[in-house]
Amino acid sequence: MEGQKKAVAAERSAVLTQALAETANRLDLGPTDIGRIVGVSQPTASRLLKGDYLLKESAKEWELSAHLVRLYRSLFSLVGSDDSLARGWLRSANSAFAGQEPISLIKRIDGLIQVCEYLDAYRARL
Repeated sequence: MEGQKKAVAAERSAVLTQALAETANRLDLGPTDIGRIVGVSQPTASRLLKGDYLLKESAKEWELSAHLVRLYRSLFSLVGSDDSLARGWLRSANSAFAGQEPISLIKRIDGLIQVCEYLDAYRARL
């Protein structure tokens, strides 16, 4: 039973890690950005993006990674499959955030949550 739980946990970690790496790739976020967003060191973020590190479900990095993937999924639903539009939105001044670029906001926990909530609310209006 214990071995089965570990296998399921490892699979969950692999899935979220892969989703985070794909999100980073699509949004053109490098190891420095990912490290600041999910709260890991730049070297750890680099290993994560190369597939040499799995997120730990018991750590804050897990929750923040899930929020970043959520942000991408919400943004994807608004702009469609054109990742350049998503990257542009992330790096453009936005009046909803007092003229700040969302990329700068999501490097703080409260900013990541704020941007996720904004995107979710915007999607709900459509």
